[in-house]
Amino acid sequence: MLIGVPKEIKNQEYRVGLVPSSVRELILHGHEVLVESNAGIGIGFTDADYEAAGAKVLDSAEEIFIKAEMIVKVKEPQQSECKMLREDQVLFTYLHLAPDPSQTTGLIASGCIAIAYETVTDNQGRLPLLAPMSEVAGRLSVQAGASCLEKKNGGSGVLLGGVPGVKPANVVVIGGGVVGTNALMMAIGMGAHVTVLDKSVARLRELDMHFGAQLNKVYATAGAIEEYVLSADLVVGAVLVPGGAAPKLVSREMLTHMRPGSVLVDVAIDQGGCFETSHPTTHDDPIFTESGVVHYCVANMPGAVPRTSTFALNNATLPFVLALADKGYKKALSDDQNLMNGLNVHKGQITYKAVADDLGYKYVPGAEAIK
Repeated sequence: MLIGVPKEIKNQEYRVGLVPSSVRELILHGHEVLVESNAGIGIGFTDADYEAAGAKVLDSAEEIFIKAEMIVKVKEPQQSECKMLREDQVLFTYLHLAPDPSQTTGLIASGCIAIAYETVTDNQGRLPLLAPMSEVAGRLSVQAGASCLEKKNGGSGVLLGGVPGVKPANVVVIGGGVVGTNALMMAIGMGAHVTVLDKSVARLRELDMHFGAQLNKVYATAGAIEEYVLSADLVVGAVLVPGGAAPKLVSREMLTHMRPGSVLVDVAIDQGGCFETSHPTTHDDPIFTESGVVHYCVANMPGAVPRTSTFALNNATLPFVLALADKGYKKALSDDQNLMNGLNVHKGQITYKAVADDLGYKYVPGAEAIK
């Protein structure tokens, strides 16, 4: 198969779909790889590195899209990229379609086969291609939140861990999944007083076994969320509905009762955000303040540490890229229901139910669509 890796064009996005070591694996499997010039330069990989791995370096994204049978990216295709996609071309990347009707329209119009990292599953129903970025984002969320609490950034001037004689900050994490767990690790490690809210008692038990008395574990009712958010210095929104839009758990009204200079970090912003007041921001301009509360809502948080993020992502995606290339997309999807779960758009049809439901499209099961 002829595989193309364009340079990412989203604001402040330096990650790349394939690192040279992944390219080498594909070459060893008998495939060809086209890489756009300087695609990996932001994380320290030169065109010469890719050529040494066996890739052919091309000057423009247009050449990549015209020639490649499969496009491997990191972020969702931007409008200009959607226009370059063509019928029968496979796109393998993060999509996050539910809160993005314009991208969905573009993918449908292209006739491509769009497989989303974030809805591929494993045998336990987990999301193995979302997990590495969730780990990075969870750890970054507390790091970013701590910075936002500094007075120069509009925060209340609170140090997460406090100091002897001064109480630590109250950190509330909504959601105890991969993002939430990594946020908890960081917040506890920094000495904060930490509470997690989750709707799964089983998950709260697991967190209790892991963190013990260092962590306050609370079942997530609407009343509990309001109680703990209102007393928080930092709230991390770490909820996920696979493939669907995030629920709005913190209302605009609740913000008016929070302490001025408190901070919200919305890691769910890629799925529309779990705070009513959230809207996507960028690494160039990451924060805004509403009702005296600082919001950090960067839509590609792992892009802040692109080298770590790219290697972590490639470790997870490479087996699936190899399967798609070795077998062709139809057989690869048919042989692996977990990969089939990643199919969101197939030649103009929506094949992921949560996306179809959220955006008002007819749902066509993937197995039916690829026949």
